This record gives sequence, structure tokens and C-alpha cells, in this order.
Amino acid sequence: MTTTTAGPLCPACSRGLHPDELDRWLCGACLRAVRAWLAELPAQLVVLRGSRLRETTDGPRVAGSRTPPLPGRLDTLNLLGPCSPGDVTDPHGDQHGPLPIAGVLGSWVRLVAEDRHLEGPQRGDPEHFAAWLGPHLDWAAGQPWATELHTELQQMMRTIRGITRVRPRTRAIPRPCPSCATLALAKTDWQTYVECQACGSLYTDTELADTAAAELARLQREEQDTAA
Repeated sequence: MTTTTAGPLCPACSRGLHPDELDRWLCGACLRAVRAWLAELPAQLVVLRGSRLRETTDGPRVAGSRTPPLPGRLDTLNLLGPCSPGDVTDPHGDQHGPLPIAGVLGSWVRLVAEDRHLEGPQRGDPEHFAAWLGPHLDWAAGQPWATELHTELQQMMRTIRGITRVRPRTRAIPRPCPSCATLALAKTDWQTYVECQACGSLYTDTELADTAAAELARLQREEQDTAA
């Protein structure tokens, strides 16, 4: 179980930092968000790849350019497109639209691999980039560029969700918070923890199950003592 307290502000979201986060550039909430975005990405890619073709209607044709439209959606094709194996500069402003997903993730993979003297993933697709980055996020949160990582991935996921129309759901957990006893527990898709919306405490599913088992055992003992 983890609780949050006020302190110095997170550079990414201006939340108060917990004492054990003071040596990081991302608070726990921002770090969990980045982790959840990487976990969410493979499912989003399935929908995104199915959204490559333009939607067609049976309405009347509108006169205009003689050049027929491309059969695919440019925004989707751009996101799914290949990327340069190295960093790209755009001094003339010729780059239009969001960077390919592989380009965004690939640049961070290269940076982490170089800084930590590691080999990158064997395959250069977004799924492998996301899976490779995940285990390095705790280290990345302590780097000065962590806020930029958070900002770029946040914008990338916002763009993807704008096309797929698939967004994480937050579901209420029908049991009291073990810390404050309020009915304010909630779990968001792809997040590691269940969070209490009242006191900010965080629990894993295992911790909540253990707490429930302990509470049930206590009630059973009380019933037995009453019956005796």
C-alpha cells in the first residue's frame, strides 16, 4: 500500500511529491501513467491498424479536384509508418502531422540504451519498443529528460485515442478503502494500482485480496466467539 503526501511539485503535473520521489523528475502518478500508456499501446495498435482505410459513404459525390483521394487515412498511415533509424531534424518545417509511433518510441529506446550501455530490442516495431522501455521506467524517472518523455508519450497516446476512440475506463471497486474506510476505490484500465479517490492510497489487487481475506477471517472469529 502506498500513500501520497504534499511536498515539492512534480515538474510534469505540479502534484506534490512524496518524500521517496524527491530524487525523481516524475511523481508516482506520472510514472504510473507512462507505464500504463506503454501497456495500453499494443491493444490500441490493433484498432489503429484496422482504421487505416478511409470511411466511405453512399452520399452524392462532390465535384472538386480531379486527383482521386488516397485510399487510406493520412493521419493513421502517418502514425503507423516507418521511421528513420536515427534522429531527424526538420530545419525547413517540411514535417507535417504527428511523428510515427515507432519514431517516438525508437528515439527514447536509443537514448536509454546508449545511457545504460545496453542492447536495444531485436525488432524495431512499436510493440517491441514499448515492451523494452517498460522495465527501464523507474530509472528513466530519475533522469532530467523524464518530463519530456512523459509529455511526448502523453501527446502520442492522445493522438492515437483521437483516431481509435478507445479510451481507458475507470471502474469503481465496491469495497471500503482499507486506509480511510470510504467507498472511493477505483481501478483504471492498464493501471497497476487500485486508487482511493478520497485519500490517495494505492493498492495492488493482491493487497486488496489479502486485506479482504483478513477481514473475513476476523468476522468469522467474532461470530465464533459470539456463538460460544
